[in-house]
Amino acid sequence: MGRQKLGKTWLALDFAIAVATGGYALGSIACGQGDVLYIDLENGERRINGRIATLFPMERNRPDLRHLNWATEPVPLNKGFIEALEVWRTKTRNPRLVVIDVLQRIKPAGIASRNAYENDYSIWAPLQQWATRNGIAVIGLHHTKKGGADDPLEALSGSNGLSAVADTTLVLDKDGNGVTLYVRGRDVQEKESALKFNGGMWDLVGEAAEARRSDERSVILKALDDNQEPITPKSLAELLGLPYVNVKQLLYKMNLAGEVHKADNKGRYIHPKYAASFASVGPPSNRDNPIT
Repeated sequence: MGRQKLGKTWLALDFAIAVATGGYALGSIACGQGDVLYIDLENGERRINGRIATLFPMERNRPDLRHLNWATEPVPLNKGFIEALEVWRTKTRNPRLVVIDVLQRIKPAGIASRNAYENDYSIWAPLQQWATRNGIAVIGLHHTKKGGADDPLEALSGSNGLSAVADTTLVLDKDGNGVTLYVRGRDVQEKESALKFNGGMWDLVGEAAEARRSDERSVILKALDDNQEPITPKSLAELLGLPYVNVKQLLYKMNLAGEVHKADNKGRYIHPKYAASFASVGPPSNRDNPIT
């Protein structure tokens, strides 16, 4: 799930290629090899080939994609879609993954007497049951609401019926901290991972919270480098537009790690390259600890 133009298709393609080749998803997650059916209902064959060319510009260096099968013609879910999946499954040696891009293109109309939740749940339940019965993963791409939500995992467009049916929900979201992949499911631990997009490929950076801390450290170091003179945590927080408590705690930890220097007994910090010009007071004592 995710907003339009954020890179959901690139992410799904990354998963599909990783499984089809027995390679690595997000650059680091090993995948068992199997056959993949990618049902691309948003792009034509030319765009599909263009994406493959973007990922692998040199044709001789492209991986073996014989186990990645494409379909581009929409079949409504209630008019033979699952039957078509079953035909593919029975004719395929090792079916492992189906990608549907996007779900809305195969969604039939609901029943007027039901509410939106009931309609969505009853519409998508047969697809989930087919996947569970056959041990085949199904990834269905879907958009999030334009207005978003406080909880990204609650931002799915439409009712909550779809997320209630799904065993696992993944939401790709972007804010001032970068791109985060949110994961929540019945049998998986809730997780937030920072991702980075490069040349059509998504790479796993690490835990989102840790990545944000690393980003804030970089911002602080640059500000100290630009400032060249000692500055208090409060003034630095105001300069950067960051919460004062966060900046104070990070400066304390960065001083312990030798990433910044405490310039004097007034609680001011300075970039290491300018520390020689000032009387550095060294690592903080316990009473300097902003956490205790």
